Amino acid sequence: MKRRDQKIPGINLQEMLIVLAIIGILLLLALPNLMPLITKAKSVEAQVQLKAIYNAQSTYRYMYSKYSTDFNELDFEAPKTIKENGTSNYIYQILSADNAAFKARAEAITDFDGDGVLNVWEIDETGTPKQTVKD
Repeated sequence: MKRRDQKIPGINLQEMLIVLAIIGILLLLALPNLMPLITKAKSVEAQVQLKAIYNAQSTYRYMYSKYSTDFNELDFEAPKTIKENGTSNYIYQILSADNAAFKARAEAITDFDGDGVLNVWEIDETGTPKQTVKD
């Protein structure tokens, strides 16, 4: 028969603090190595939206034999940025458009790795997103 007042082995406060300190040190060592992966993951947003702009431009060109400079004509609505209480880290704009070519840009509004350089992606009538400024 077991008594209810027996102590159960566990972890004391000092052991818990040591474990948390070790985890914190490991995070500080690993974080600089993870920053390029974080930046790469966030840049996927720009590539996806630029592809959507390319698809909208292609459709518009088939209908009107020219590219458009207006998102409303393309039926494209840019996602709200984090500054507008949205989720997007990029602002989108069409730089140029004529009968034969167009160029659109996605410019980051957040410095992902804290180096002062903002990520910029562009797409044109070829349909391949290109990173023009690497964060």
